[in-house]
Amino acid sequence: IIVDTYGGWGAHGGGAFCGKDPSKVDRSAAYGARWVAKSLVDAGICKRCLIQVSYAIGIAEPLSITVVDYGTSNLTEDELLTIVNDNFDLRPGVIIRELDLLKPIYKETARNGHFGKSLFAWEKSK
Repeated sequence: IIVDTYGGWGAHGGGAFCGKDPSKVDRSAAYGARWVAKSLVDAGICKRCLIQVSYAIGIAEPLSITVVDYGTSNLTEDELLTIVNDNFDLRPGVIIRELDLLKPIYKETARNGHFGKSLFAWEKSK
């Protein structure tokens, strides 16, 4: 699983992507968190970023969202969280819609990896 994501650099909850449809947050929320982090870095708000999102079965709203900038932003992590909450809706259904996760792209993710490919919506900054 770690090989499929960040090679041990980033934290990972342990869920696999392949074999799961986008209604499973193992997949959709990982893509959503990547989208948020990439957007913050691409906007110059921070140079490094980790987005942690926690969910519970049957509850659409994330239980928690944490932003870690590793000291690379002029903003506090609370201010970064406000930016995230004001600009991203991390409910699974919204992630699926905004990132067009019902489109048949999963063969490409399985073959060439989930991250770093510009053809994926979560690699395009908001």
